[in-house]
Amino acid sequence: MELRSDQIKRGVARAPHRSLLKADGITDEEMDRPFIAVLSSRNDVIPGHTHLDKIAEAVKAGIYMAGGVPFEISTIGVCDGIAMNHEGMHYSLVSREVIADSVECAVMGHAFDGLVCIPNCDKVVPGMLMAALRLNIPTVFVSGGPMEAGTTVLPDGTVKKNTDLIDVMYASADDNLNEEDLLAYEKTVCPTCGSCAGMFTANSMNCLTEAIGLALPGNGTILASHSYRKDLFKRAAEQVVKIAKQYYDDDDDSVLPRSIATKKAFENAMTMDVAMGGSTNTVLHILAMAQSADVDFTLDDIERISHTVPCICKASPSGEWEISDVHRAGGITGILGELDRAGKLHRDVHSIDYKSLEDKLNDWDIMRDTCTEEAKQMYLAAPGHIVSPEPWTHTTLFDSLDRDRVNGAIHDIDHPAVTEGGLAVLRGNLAPDGCVVKTAGVPKEIWTFRGPALVVESQEQAIEVILNDTLKPGMALVIRYEGPKGGPGMQEMLYPTSFVKGKGIGKQVAMLTDGRYSGGSSGLAIGHIAPEAANKGPIALIKNGDIINIDIPNRTVNVELSDEELAQRRAELEAGDGYVAHRDRKVSQALKTYAAFARSADKGATRDPELIDKLSGLA
Repeated sequence: MELRSDQIKRGVARAPHRSLLKADGITDEEMDRPFIAVLSSRNDVIPGHTHLDKIAEAVKAGIYMAGGVPFEISTIGVCDGIAMNHEGMHYSLVSREVIADSVECAVMGHAFDGLVCIPNCDKVVPGMLMAALRLNIPTVFVSGGPMEAGTTVLPDGTVKKNTDLIDVMYASADDNLNEEDLLAYEKTVCPTCGSCAGMFTANSMNCLTEAIGLALPGNGTILASHSYRKDLFKRAAEQVVKIAKQYYDDDDDSVLPRSIATKKAFENAMTMDVAMGGSTNTVLHILAMAQSADVDFTLDDIERISHTVPCICKASPSGEWEISDVHRAGGITGILGELDRAGKLHRDVHSIDYKSLEDKLNDWDIMRDTCTEEAKQMYLAAPGHIVSPEPWTHTTLFDSLDRDRVNGAIHDIDHPAVTEGGLAVLRGNLAPDGCVVKTAGVPKEIWTFRGPALVVESQEQAIEVILNDTLKPGMALVIRYEGPKGGPGMQEMLYPTSFVKGKGIGKQVAMLTDGRYSGGSSGLAIGHIAPEAANKGPIALIKNGDIINIDIPNRTVNVELSDEELAQRRAELEAGDGYVAHRDRKVSQALKTYAAFARSADKGATRDPELIDKLSGLA
C-alpha cells in the first residue's frame, strides 16, 4: 500500500511540495520514510503541558531511530483549573471540538502517514481521541503523565500528606483557616509538572485511553516526574513506526484506531472506568469518541455496565489512594486483570501493541505468574518528592509491588471498595434522558436523599448561596441553564462541590445540574441532567421548596410533582419568558456557534452531525 504522504512526495507534479519539504531539511533518503506527526498541546500556562516539548523531542528522536520522519505540530489547550470560576470555563468543553478539528486539519493538510498524540489534560485528551478516530491512520497516544501529590505543612506545624488542588479549594471555603494556612496549601499542592494528582478528568481519560487499546501500559499512571516515563515515550515512538509499517507494507488494518476501538473495546474501557470510579466527564467524552468512531455506544450501554460492575479501585478524591498507589498495584492492566478474572471484559479485543487482551495481561498483569520482569519493574515507579516543574527528575522506586487485593489500592471482585460501580446513570421525571453521578465519591449515608430544592440559574449564584450560608443542610441545590446550550459550554463546577465540603455540609446536601462537575468533585453531585433547561428539560420547571428525591441504589432522580403539575408549570413558563436564564451573561460568537450545534449531554455534548449535514447540504 502506498504511503499517504506519497500524495506530497511522488511524481513530477509534486516538485513544489518536495521543495517546501527540503526547506524543512528533509533529504532525498528521508522522502522514502513514513512521515509521522508528533502532536502535542504544549503551552506555558497548563502545568500538565509545560513539559510536553521535552516529550515531543524524545518521541521525535525515537521515531527517527525507528525509521520514520517526525514532524512536530501543535494544538490548543485550556486548563480547567485556571479557567474555573470565571467566564473562561465556558470555553473548556468548546475547546474539545476545536482541538479535534485542528488536528484533523493539520494531519489531512499535510498527508501524514501516522500520528503520535501527546496530550495530558481535560479536553485535550478526548479532543485528540476524537480526531484520531475520525482520521483512522496508525496512531499511538502517550500522555505527559500525572502530577505527584504534595505535602503541606501548616503554620502550626500540622503536616498534611498527599494534598492536591482540591485541598486548596476546600481550604478556601473553610472558615476555620486563615490566610497563612491557605498560602501553605497554595504553595505545596501542585509540586511537579503533570496533570493534577488524583483521579480527576485528565488522569481518568489517560487511563481510559490505555484501557481502550490506543496507549501503552503505564500511560495513565507513571508519574510525569519519574524517569520511567521517558522510557514510555521511547516505546511509543518505536510502536508508531512499527504499526505504520504493518499497515502500509503489510496491508494490516488491524492496527488502525477504528479497528482497535470497537464497541467491545468501548465497553471494556467503560467497565474499567466504572470499576475505578473515574470522572463523570469521561461519560461525555467516551460518547463523543464513539460518535467520531461511528460506534453505536450510548448512555444506555453505560447504564447497563454500571449495574453489573463494582468499584474496585477508589482513588483520590473519592478514596485514600493516589495515582502512584494505583500504579504500584499494577495500574490499568492491574484493574483490567481483576475484571478479566471476574468475567467482566470482552476478550476478543486487541490494542496497538498486542494481538489479544489475553496476551497483554499475560505480560503486564502483576498478579499473573507470566508477568514480565519489565512490567514488574515499571510498576515500582514511586514519587520522588522533588519540587520541580521539570520532568524525569528522579528514579525513586517502591520497595515492593502492591498485590494485596483485599486492602490494597486495587481490590479483587470479591472484595470491592464499593459494591455498586464507581459511576451510575440515574433517570426519572427530573432527568428523563438520564444524568450521571460519581457513586465512588458519595458517602453511603446519602445514597438516598429527600429534601427541598434551592434553585439557582448559574454557577455564580450557586457559589453565592453556598458561601453566604443560604444553602442549609438537608437542601438540594439545583443549578440550571448551565448545559451545553444553556451555558453555553456546560461549565465544570468544582468550586460549588468544593465549597460545600469546605463549609462542612458535604454529607448533608445534594447538588443537581444540567452542567457538569469536575473529576475532582465528591459528595452527592449529580450532573449532565438531560434534557437541559435550555432544551425544555423538566429541570427548568423546578421551584424553591419542591421536594427532590434521589435513590442511587434504584438509579432514580425525581421531583415530587405530578405529571399534571409539571404540565401546568410548562404551560405557564412557555406563556411567559420561556426557557431562558434570569442572569446577566455575555455570550461570544465562539460560544454561540457551539450552542447552535450542541447536542444534549446524553449524546456527549457534541455538535449534532445530522443538523450539520442538513445545513451544509453535504450529507
